[in-house]
Amino acid sequence: MAGDDGQLKLTAREKSELFGEGVVTIILLLLLNLSVYVLLDQMIESNPGLANGIFQIKMSLSFGPNNIRFWSWGWLFICIMAIIDVFVVYWRLIRRYRQMQLQHVIAELHYIADGHLSHRIPFQLSGNMQRVITSINALVDSALNSMEEERQIERSKDELITNVSHDIRTPLTSIIGYLGLIEDRQYHSQAELLKYTHTAFEKARQMKTLADDLFEYTKVRQPTTPLNLSKIDLKQLLDQLAVMFELEARKKQLEITTEFSNDNLEMEADSQELVRVFNNLITNAFKYGQGATQLVLKARKMSATAIEITVANNGAPIPKSSLNKLFDRFYRVERSRSKATGGSGLGLAIAQSIVELHNGKIHAESDKNWTKFIIQLPVDQPKKEHQESKKIAD
Repeated sequence: MAGDDGQLKLTAREKSELFGEGVVTIILLLLLNLSVYVLLDQMIESNPGLANGIFQIKMSLSFGPNNIRFWSWGWLFICIMAIIDVFVVYWRLIRRYRQMQLQHVIAELHYIADGHLSHRIPFQLSGNMQRVITSINALVDSALNSMEEERQIERSKDELITNVSHDIRTPLTSIIGYLGLIEDRQYHSQAELLKYTHTAFEKARQMKTLADDLFEYTKVRQPTTPLNLSKIDLKQLLDQLAVMFELEARKKQLEITTEFSNDNLEMEADSQELVRVFNNLITNAFKYGQGATQLVLKARKMSATAIEITVANNGAPIPKSSLNKLFDRFYRVERSRSKATGGSGLGLAIAQSIVELHNGKIHAESDKNWTKFIIQLPVDQPKKEHQESKKIAD
């Protein structure tokens, strides 16, 4: 039970128990003090030497015309025992109060364990008990987060199976349908037969693309996937990509250019995987950058240890509600448009996984002028031993 200020509030019964504990302790201490006083008094009276010594001490501490004495051994004993009694009573009450605090903490734990996982121990205590409460609340939060992550993983697996099943079933249905027409000889000319086989072939290619992308996505999602690292000239790599996609860009009525703010853009990376990232981003711009006339590949050094690469097009902007979902697997801003272009919905997810394998980050920005995919990568990759030790520490 906690008050409005977060402090632990004892019940009426607990307050009564605490009061009774104090009363019983005081009574026992008074009886003990009386017994000790009687024993000491009898011991002094039965020992004339001890009594005479105490009398001489009293006389030496007396002064004035009437030999005023400021103490007697009885009053001295009472004062000493009173101080000790206060400490004993305080210790007993504090000990009992802490036991009550512990009982409240245990009751709160049982309440949480009964399924009230959103509940937290609400009161504030002092010392080690507060550290225990903080640790318990943090442990419950951690357990809840882990459970939510597991549920998210399960939902993600179910979603993956659903999406893969859907994207495979659609072309497979077409393949079976057209091959069934051929099997039943339901065609009227050689041209119609070729049309059926060509359609089945295109649908089969679409299935292979999906299977290849799914395999690549699964592979790069593994944090232990090895990278074939080497020193690459990023400027040269982007120039080659611009030349490679120049013909396709012309067909799309796009001008593809490169911009570099530094002459030296060497970095350590897996060139094959990095090329796949840029291929996916450029292809994505070709397919979905409606109305774009420019595609720009930019690179600059952010610092001595980091490089930023931007793939930008001036096509139609991406809705803000979709920006944070672009890198989710199978996510499509417009599902119908993706079907028309034959996208698997895995290209950007693969790109993100490859960038993360390189210890980098990727995000998207979009406004009425430009849609940008911005990648930040380290110049040098950490050593494998360092990565392993970091992974163990995490």
